Amino acid sequence: MDYTELQVTSNFSFLRGASHLEELVEQAAALGYGSMAITDHNTLAGIVRAHSAAKKYGLRIIPAARLNLVDGPPLLAYPTDRDAYARLSALLTEGNRRTEKGKCELYKADVYRYAEGMIFISLPPVDLDDEFDFGEDFRRELLEYKKAFGRQLYVAASWLYRGSDAKRLYRIAELEADFGIPMVATNDVHFHSPERRQLQDIVTCVREKKTIYNAGYLLYGNAERYLKPAGEMERLFGKYPQAIENTRRIAEACRFNLDSLKYVYPREIMPDGRTPLEELTRLAWQGAYGFFGDPLPEKVSSAIVHELKFIAEMDYAPYFLTVYDIVREARSRGILCQGRGSAANSTICFCLGITAVNPTKFDLLFERFISSARNEPPDIDVDFEHERREEIIQYIYEKYGRDRAGIVATVTQLRQKGAVRDVAKAMGMSVDAINRLSSSIWEFTDEWFEGDRISEHGFNPKDPHLVKVLELTRQFMGFPRQLGQHTGGFVITDGKLTDLCPVINARMEDRTNIEWNKDDIDALGFLKIDVLALGMLTCIRKAFDLARAHHGLELTLATVPQDDPEVYDMISAADTIGVFQIESRAQQSMLPRLRPRNFYDLVIEVAIVRPGPIQGDMVHPYLRRRNGEEEVEYPSPELEAILGKTLGVPLFQEQAMKIAIVAAGFTPA
Repeated sequence: MDYTELQVTSNFSFLRGASHLEELVEQAAALGYGSMAITDHNTLAGIVRAHSAAKKYGLRIIPAARLNLVDGPPLLAYPTDRDAYARLSALLTEGNRRTEKGKCELYKADVYRYAEGMIFISLPPVDLDDEFDFGEDFRRELLEYKKAFGRQLYVAASWLYRGSDAKRLYRIAELEADFGIPMVATNDVHFHSPERRQLQDIVTCVREKKTIYNAGYLLYGNAERYLKPAGEMERLFGKYPQAIENTRRIAEACRFNLDSLKYVYPREIMPDGRTPLEELTRLAWQGAYGFFGDPLPEKVSSAIVHELKFIAEMDYAPYFLTVYDIVREARSRGILCQGRGSAANSTICFCLGITAVNPTKFDLLFERFISSARNEPPDIDVDFEHERREEIIQYIYEKYGRDRAGIVATVTQLRQKGAVRDVAKAMGMSVDAINRLSSSIWEFTDEWFEGDRISEHGFNPKDPHLVKVLELTRQFMGFPRQLGQHTGGFVITDGKLTDLCPVINARMEDRTNIEWNKDDIDALGFLKIDVLALGMLTCIRKAFDLARAHHGLELTLATVPQDDPEVYDMISAADTIGVFQIESRAQQSMLPRLRPRNFYDLVIEVAIVRPGPIQGDMVHPYLRRRNGEEEVEYPSPELEAILGKTLGVPLFQEQAMKIAIVAAGFTPA
């Protein structure tokens, strides 16, 4: 196939494209394309999703971007190698950082500075007045681009289906002859199939704050901006075969692939010249002797040796040291913090003070935290006092620099109410009708779409206009609307962050994000540190302050008295309003039945009021056995060691995993 589509706008050009990247990739594969470029407007936010989706079909995605310039005609930019990709990312970052979130302010001079290694396609104007001669301004700008980019510049030719395309293509061919700038065919794709044209009109109306009745020439005049078969593009450009051939030439020149991005974790200078692994080993054993004394229990030393061996194989030592450094900094400032989640399964995390749970005491499985078989990077979540977390966030920025540290993005997607309001407004419905239609939603089921629910709110479910609103709403739901910031997930790199991904300003002052979300960085194997906020830690710290001020008590998380019988009397009476983890209605109803008398009872109580144990019919057998109403039995002596603490009833993920290991012969990984 000679033709490659080089101009594709997805719905990650927010409120411009009308198809998901996955839909575009699937359609390209169905049409037999070998490669395709994604050219979203001033962004690379969707490129990882396209890359991941394309792997299923053996399709090659060419990472690219449309650059909308303040002082010149737009350009399509295609990096030919990794270094050029880094320059494109840095260029977009520069445009993002000089203006507010959601905008990118780029100038020709910016592009000239970063142009090395990139191929550019200049886009002629498509205004009705300029579509034939393009005007002297465009010709002058094109000559300037030619001087700057030389043989790396092309000019785009597209069929607009306005009845004058033959003349338009002839004029572009004249530009090729006059200036020596080759023409290249594109279809300026905005949706994967013609059926999406109506949704394209809707997103245009939402963007321009118009309705379909007054949007006029802002809407495309036809449904031709879909991904066409290569044969159709070759037919359209039959008089200009070089325009088709140039698409193949550009595609072959752009060999950069996102799989070639190599994430390198920061390797800060270690004390006394030690390697990261040597420093982690030293701190782990030092912490272990501090907690357990000398000699160490065999279970603890075996766990440390096992974990260090795995960390060395996967080269994760710098990651653990970074988390340790952040926790150490917080504690030096008197900020309460605590590791959460599966990181508690790591003995090394306990010895470093990242978590307060001793996994050897509770028989927790390290492989639940991290495993080579899952091929996933470790993910350590640390909670900080919510009123002081910003201090730690700014410490990370100051230590590594904003060119090396950024918060992961989140992609805000349109939900039911937002989608129906946008579509109904664009379709010209009145404010009262929109409010009533929106308020009729409780969940988007087929019953709702088919009108059974909305008829109760005074609508005629057979009205063609309303039927079209609902049809377009169903298509619009799930579209990305904007990039937000993750609650606290940081990506930190050894080199420049912009070598991997563009950086954007957050709405919040002194915050910067990368353009990719958690799933994107997981797909590329980037490591993330979660710096999270927990209001209860603030409450505890304030309680410590009050205890010190009024009673002279110096309390820490480690020295709070454990197993106070009066506390458990209150808990057993469900007097737990404001008590973290056990204040919900469901927890309060279970407490008098379980009557916890120690901390492990509370662990079981919190675990048992969850969908898994409830749906698995584990709650009542456990309660009967605990109350002596049912005999405690085990399937085998081997499983008694695993299920003994929970009276033969599996309640925890660790127990399920250990059953697989002991009973079915699985490896821990």
